[in-house]
Amino acid sequence: MIGVPDTAGKLPIKMLHDRILVAQRREDGERRSTGGILIPATAQVAKRLVWGEARGVGSSVRQVKVGDQVLFSPEDQHEVEVHGEELIILRERDVHAVAAERIEESTGLYL
Repeated sequence: MIGVPDTAGKLPIKMLHDRILVAQRREDGERRSTGGILIPATAQVAKRLVWGEARGVGSSVRQVKVGDQVLFSPEDQHEVEVHGEELIILRERDVHAVAAERIEESTGLYL
């Protein structure tokens, strides 16, 4: 890339604002039906949400911490390669659910 020093891939990264850096699970691409038929990722009929691991969060992110599992739509993403790993950048509002040990056993609903 023009104008980017060779050491740019080794610098620390700080996510800004409400952005979340996510590593998508590999098994969320191809999957098998209950009958054992292999379904490629390109054959998705309906919109299917996928899980990923939060690798970095911006200062305005309130509900997600690094290491949390997040549920998001593959259509709402921007891909980036960081240190040789394919990652995704999302806004916090594009995350549908968070799974983490620190979350209480409530539904999160208030009556």
